[in-house]
Amino acid sequence: MKGKLSNEMGSIFIDNNVIARCAGTAAVECFGIVGMAMVNMKDGIVKLVKREYISKGVNVQIAEDNGIEIDFHVIVAYGVSISAVSDNLISNVKYKVEEFTGLKVKKINIYVEGVRVID
Repeated sequence: MKGKLSNEMGSIFIDNNVIARCAGTAAVECFGIVGMAMVNMKDGIVKLVKREYISKGVNVQIAEDNGIEIDFHVIVAYGVSISAVSDNLISNVKYKVEEFTGLKVKKINIYVEGVRVID
């Protein structure tokens, strides 16, 4: 389902991929996030996604009431507090997605798929 905003002038439909790209861009701006991860369910292999495919590590679902649920598959930097990085990611993404779309973010799930040492 697509997000929908309506007013007296008409309706606006927002595709899930647009929201996923916005959320992914906001996520990788957060300190401690190395990048988005793409999980191969068949093999169980986790790959770091290039910047142009950033929405591959993000799953967006929009409910009937236009509430957004976002799942992130991320790779974090070694040595950072995962809970602090997660709190930062949630607040940053929630603010940016709500400002960008005008829709309410109801839930954000973060799946840490790996840890990388940053040079």
